[in-house]
Amino acid sequence: MQNFTYYNPTKLIFGEGQVEQLKHEVPQYGKKVLLVYGGGSIKRNGLYDQVLSLLSEIDAEVYELSGVEPNPRISTVRKGVEICKKEGIDFLLAVGGGSTIDCTKAIAAGAKFDGDFWDVVIKKASVTDSLPFGTILTLAATGSEMNAGSVITNWETNEKHGWGSPYSYPRFSILDPVNTYTVPKDQTVYGIVDMMSHAFEHYFHHEPNTLLQDRMVEGLLKTVIETAPKLLADLESYEHRATILYNGTMALNGMVNMGYNGDWASHNLEHAVSAVHDIPHGGGLAILFPNWMEYVLDENVARFKQLAVRVFDVDEAGKEDRDVALEGIRKLREFWNSIGAPARLADYDITEDSIEEMAEKTVIARPEFGNFKKLNKQDSIAIYKKSL
Repeated sequence: MQNFTYYNPTKLIFGEGQVEQLKHEVPQYGKKVLLVYGGGSIKRNGLYDQVLSLLSEIDAEVYELSGVEPNPRISTVRKGVEICKKEGIDFLLAVGGGSTIDCTKAIAAGAKFDGDFWDVVIKKASVTDSLPFGTILTLAATGSEMNAGSVITNWETNEKHGWGSPYSYPRFSILDPVNTYTVPKDQTVYGIVDMMSHAFEHYFHHEPNTLLQDRMVEGLLKTVIETAPKLLADLESYEHRATILYNGTMALNGMVNMGYNGDWASHNLEHAVSAVHDIPHGGGLAILFPNWMEYVLDENVARFKQLAVRVFDVDEAGKEDRDVALEGIRKLREFWNSIGAPARLADYDITEDSIEEMAEKTVIARPEFGNFKKLNKQDSIAIYKKSL
């Protein structure tokens, strides 16, 4: 285990009816509020009216930016930055899922940045300040509600990159499981895959003496695996929505990976796919992650075996370690398929014709990526071909 300092300044406000806390949280930061959201779902389920009513009670002056994309785009970030600078916004409120929150993080930082924010996303510049912002989460998936990370797409150049800053933590995040009731089944599945993928990214490392961290990640994975089928059979179960919502936050708020760095190659591979084809992030991960696992298996067979036995209950009696490990990967694929996640790039009509373009984008920032096993462009091509 490496030396580490853990710090997370986000106030997590969890449970039914907690949106009322807006009246106590927002006034700390000012009167002019930019409300950021995606499509029309928060209007259909009544959350939009509820938020506006609460903001009205505290005499907030509300501006709006709607239409944030599922893979949020730099063009939308630029629109938000312009509003913030023109209107002198004091505080931003993201109401939606991870994409809305990621976009809001970029707007909040961009409002304090002198230049084009895409330079920050591609690591040519860094931020030194940000407007304060909070979130009301409506989708269990990315964990963006309690971390400093954000992923932004440039559709003009077909690039998609993650960025982060100590200045991009939400001041507070309100998580009411009721606000996730209307998330459709397919989006619920993508969120489940995404949070599990975050756990897997943490799990695959070579750092010694991470006994507690391993058990925490394994416990998270087993909890999601046990709960997901129950939730998908009853999408308005408060108990199951709450469990999945909490797991999504815990999977990427830094608590389960103190003292080591995970891999993150599979996310890089998926970002390249969705930058070109604009597919759901969780769908892409469901396709790619098991193929990455098989591709890098021999880097540390014992680690894959441990996962297979502890999380997927593979019986190791009389079997070679590698066979146990492969059975665990197969069980992961079977689980994701059983809940309706895609299995092949062909499910999104992606063919071999775009493999070269996608592979090139995996190394656009650096010639190698990933920590568990360093990968290059040829490795990307091989994994994409396995995923067709």
